[in-house]
Amino acid sequence: MSAAVYYQRVYYGYPMSAEAAQAEAESAKLQSQLGDNYPPAMPTAMLGRALKLLDAGQPERARKELESLVPKLGGAERDLARVRIGVADLSARDTAKAHRYLASLEVSSPEADAERLYYLLLSARRLNNQEQVSEALDRLARLYPNSKWRLEALIAAGNHYLIENQMEGYEPLYRACYESFPAEPEAATCHWKMVWGHYLRRREDAADLLRAHLRMFPAAQSASGALYFLGRLAEAANDIGSARGYYDEIAREYPNYYYTILARERLARLGAAPASAAVIEFLRGIRFPERARIKDFEPNATTKLRLERARVLASVGLEDWAEGELRFGAQNEDQPHVLAMELATISSRRTAPDQAMRYIKRYASGYLYLPIDSAPLDFWRLAFPMPYRIDLERFSKQNGLDPFLVAALIRQESEFNPKAVSRANARGLTQILPSTGRELSRRLKVRPYSTAKLFQPVVNLQLGSFYLKTMIDQLGGHWEAALAAYNAGLTRAHSWLTWAEFREPAEFIETVPFSETRNYIQTVLRNADVYRRLYASDMRASLRK
Repeated sequence: MSAAVYYQRVYYGYPMSAEAAQAEAESAKLQSQLGDNYPPAMPTAMLGRALKLLDAGQPERARKELESLVPKLGGAERDLARVRIGVADLSARDTAKAHRYLASLEVSSPEADAERLYYLLLSARRLNNQEQVSEALDRLARLYPNSKWRLEALIAAGNHYLIENQMEGYEPLYRACYESFPAEPEAATCHWKMVWGHYLRRREDAADLLRAHLRMFPAAQSASGALYFLGRLAEAANDIGSARGYYDEIAREYPNYYYTILARERLARLGAAPASAAVIEFLRGIRFPERARIKDFEPNATTKLRLERARVLASVGLEDWAEGELRFGAQNEDQPHVLAMELATISSRRTAPDQAMRYIKRYASGYLYLPIDSAPLDFWRLAFPMPYRIDLERFSKQNGLDPFLVAALIRQESEFNPKAVSRANARGLTQILPSTGRELSRRLKVRPYSTAKLFQPVVNLQLGSFYLKTMIDQLGGHWEAALAAYNAGLTRAHSWLTWAEFREPAEFIETVPFSETRNYIQTVLRNADVYRRLYASDMRASLRK
């Protein structure tokens, strides 16, 4: 009897695992043996399995199981299963079928009906039926104004206009998002997109909106951008003191972020004018999150003991045990950053810079808020490693590229794991698709060539650096657009360059409508700045020899 229960837990709880098929077979044997004494599976467990299949990208399997479940369920669970049948059709790209089904479906559960309206909106949008998109939004606002599905619908509809660069379409939707759901994490993003639309179109209220964004969402990722563009508006008005106040705040609050690079450059041009008292007073009223600016890297007594035990274990070849010792301390004691550095050091000795980096990201998670000079150089070089440096610099030079930018791109693409494979099947250090690799190998006359060579650092660096250079050339030397193309495709990057008359690269980056791509560009440029600060002196010294 207990075996049957455990097999059911595997089958229903982990439907995508290899063990699920084994559990199904064993359950069938037990059911045959036990007959009426076999414990039946609960319908809720069966529903959970179907929903997990849907979430895992198996819409056909999910639909089949949902259809068989509907007669066994009741109430809200039955309504949910019926709605998700339509979601399965939508996920399978059978949009017309999903739309017909969801439009005709009637459910009594308010939550299920709100979800139905959301997916009805998505299907109508795919079918370019804007009238039905608007109708679904109106019904959600009228019937379920506080539902999470209304929030998701507002964002989905707004994003549709955003990627078409239609501010008149997205602004009212994003406004409804942050006004109706001010406490939700998405509110900050909605507000920022509205604010940015006003700034880019040079509206007179841009400065007021930027200040409002800081007051409303001081912990948002967009806060550093709000400070920077307030500084740029102040400069344009020849208010140098205000500009300095905003740039100083960026440098203090975000020591290793993209806008900090720009703020340092602007500060260097401003001269000696003091920061505006009015700006200082305004910023004092902003509740920026409390962040550790300095960490003590000198081990305390507990950490010393932990390090000593780990080093003894490592010295006798028990590095796995040593790592376990350190991980336990990092999770449970008060100097996780020191233990993260030791874990990263062990991984680095194993030639696993990606694992070293992940240890620092996990156990010293706020490290980017530390000024560079507040932590040991070794800590930063473990967080921003530069393996394969000779080949990286050689191929960067061949293609006229900044080696620190190439290193920054690799850190973001693969964390310097030469065997990395993405969900899209991109491979190696610079994440080259097999089809792209074949084309590049022909152009560079790399012979003999096979897809497996993308896992060879030398070959991957040669192809990846050349590929990045071709992107830059095709985009007229725009580095930021080339990074956008590397992440999201050349056609999109070309299109985004036409969206406005950008006064500086930061405006182009902030206008990129895909959050993943926008963050990617900013992160790569941030990485490059950190690499430059960590390794430029080494490069200058080698050139002098």
